[in-house]
Amino acid sequence: MHDLGNKKQKDKEETMSAKHNLIFLGPPGVGKGTIADLISSDTGLIHISTGEIFRNEIKNRTALGIKAEKYVTSGGLVPDNIVAELVCARLAKNDCDNGFIFDGFPRTLPQADIVEKVLSEMGRAVDLVISLEANEELLIQRLTARLTCKKCGINFNKLFAPPKNEGVCDKCGGELYQRVDDSLETALDRIEVYKKETAPLIDYYKKKELLASVSSEQKINKIVQEVMKVIS
Repeated sequence: MHDLGNKKQKDKEETMSAKHNLIFLGPPGVGKGTIADLISSDTGLIHISTGEIFRNEIKNRTALGIKAEKYVTSGGLVPDNIVAELVCARLAKNDCDNGFIFDGFPRTLPQADIVEKVLSEMGRAVDLVISLEANEELLIQRLTARLTCKKCGINFNKLFAPPKNEGVCDKCGGELYQRVDDSLETALDRIEVYKKETAPLIDYYKKKELLASVSSEQKINKIVQEVMKVIS
């Protein structure tokens, strides 16, 4: 057990020293946030979720939060200029120095250009893009089974990532509920938006030889193992 613990620590140190700057790409319902959170915990890489940034801005009723709110609640894409301002500020923080994981960003080709420009100005670059993939039927099942914490806004899923205790948030103990917009119609709309706006990034990063694909139709621990293998 002691040797296993040492090996895990060594793997973590090696991953951190590589200063990986990662992007997790994939359709809604594929599990980007859940997997990114687990990889962040295993490696020390900072998990940057634009969704969480938006939720914090909306909760604090900032000017950017108010602008972003109507897009977030409808499942639409937040305009690039708003996203760029928030992301640039986040990347400038010291905790990103050893690498980060972008979860659900960039979502459009213009946003991908923004990422490249911002990182270039910092003397950095995207090292790897991991495309998480799953069939549409499974995505719809997951999207319509989402649970959200009333207190902190974190998401769970009845099928893919259920809470430890039914109806209770693992993170803060808040009450979980199903949002009105987690309907079949909204799920289909979100998938269509992804196909139109975000899916072109797959070819974009493939041409840059930065893309690696991992199936999200497996158990979570297996997905994490495959992602860790890819970034090692």
